[in-house]
Amino acid sequence: MSTSYANLLSTSHFHKTSPKLPSSSLPLQALCLRRSPRLFSSRICAVPTAAIPTEGEVLPPVLDSSSDPPPLFDGTTRLYTSYICPYAQRVWIARNYKGLQEKIKLVPLDLENRPSWYKEKVYPPNKVPSLEHDNDIRGESLDLLKYIDNCFEGPVLYPNDPARREFAEELLSYTDTFNRAVLFSLKGESVNEISSAFDYLETALFKFNDGPFFLGQFSLVDIAYAPFIERFHPLLLDVKKYDITAGRPMLKSWIEDMNNIEAYKQTKRDPQELMAVLKKRFSIN
Repeated sequence: MSTSYANLLSTSHFHKTSPKLPSSSLPLQALCLRRSPRLFSSRICAVPTAAIPTEGEVLPPVLDSSSDPPPLFDGTTRLYTSYICPYAQRVWIARNYKGLQEKIKLVPLDLENRPSWYKEKVYPPNKVPSLEHDNDIRGESLDLLKYIDNCFEGPVLYPNDPARREFAEELLSYTDTFNRAVLFSLKGESVNEISSAFDYLETALFKFNDGPFFLGQFSLVDIAYAPFIERFHPLLLDVKKYDITAGRPMLKSWIEDMNNIEAYKQTKRDPQELMAVLKKRFSIN
């Protein structure tokens, strides 16, 4: 490891070097209307004992304003999601990785024409993702990652090691700053903020050397970033001619290893489709 990278690895230094960006709401909120602060229950749940892995899942059709609701609060656990929303994709990946396809049913919504019953009867903030479980409803993608990891069986996604937990929280708290750095720079001439944001991730990947992921082993931190990098990588190549992996071997390797995670691959969309959505949403030529 080079001296410059070694000098950047302390948690306190990560706080000092994160890009300073406008504090206004994240533009990507417009894509899938990010969650408001938690309004619903956070009570503790009991954890079952064994996962039920499922392969080759047939994805259910998208529900729109003309669609009837499923039988609500009948004991079925449901993940209300969108196939194109990066925040919802986070929770979808966690559900798949823990082998919960049979225990958490997907309910995909059309965010441009969402059914009225979702706001009226399920989740008043009217955003995705949300999770219907134990006759209760919860939102916030990062909160749901931890909730699913705590309350359901399957591989653990949040480490017990205090140092890794501390670093995990540091990286999770940086996600919005990272997203803003990219999105605020897309229409500008400079790529300095974009470079700083991806340099931050490159440096973070040097922290632990017992695996290719942010905490060494695959974790909810990787899940938190993957949907956004999936979109930003092709978008920046197309709009800015900027390759996020150039000069960043750790990030390049991380992307390659992420693409080998089956639970993530099951959630990926056509890059051209994702780019078209983002370009339309943010009026990018």
